[in-house]
Amino acid sequence: MESTQHTFDEFSREQLPGLVRFAAVLTGDRDLAQDLVQDALVRAHRHWPRVVSADRPDLYLRRMVVNGHLSWRKRWYQRSVRLTADYAGTEPASGDPAAAVADRDQLDGLLRKLTPAQQVAIVLRFYEDRDDTEIAEAMGCAAGTVRSHISRGLAALRLRLESDLTEVSEP
Repeated sequence: MESTQHTFDEFSREQLPGLVRFAAVLTGDRDLAQDLVQDALVRAHRHWPRVVSADRPDLYLRRMVVNGHLSWRKRWYQRSVRLTADYAGTEPASGDPAAAVADRDQLDGLLRKLTPAQQVAIVLRFYEDRDDTEIAEAMGCAAGTVRSHISRGLAALRLRLESDLTEVSEP
């Protein structure tokens, strides 16, 4: 079904679960994620003809969430209190829940050390399995810039993980 045939209600119902999961991984805060998605949907409703006429309305909406997240970070960059993350809906189907919490905490800590653009690009690539063109559209940049963000972000993550492993293995 073409996205132009969707009503706003159908489109938002269809997109809501994935958007909240995406925003939760991006922000590390389920409540903030829900707020960002709600704000994006309010703006999308207001400008529905423009959103629905985009080549990929789903990516247009993700870009709205990304922009909302970046604006929030700019407003609250001095904020030092971090809420406990709640990633409902992203739990593994089976396994040790304590290990899953520890893994999420480690991932959240690693992602927070990246630039906002690197965070967005990596979450869209590896969490949502988006290609360079889709990520570029969601971020409002060129595909080459996306590849650069991902490459630099992964390099930074590797260095940080190697550093953490060295610290743990040293007596």
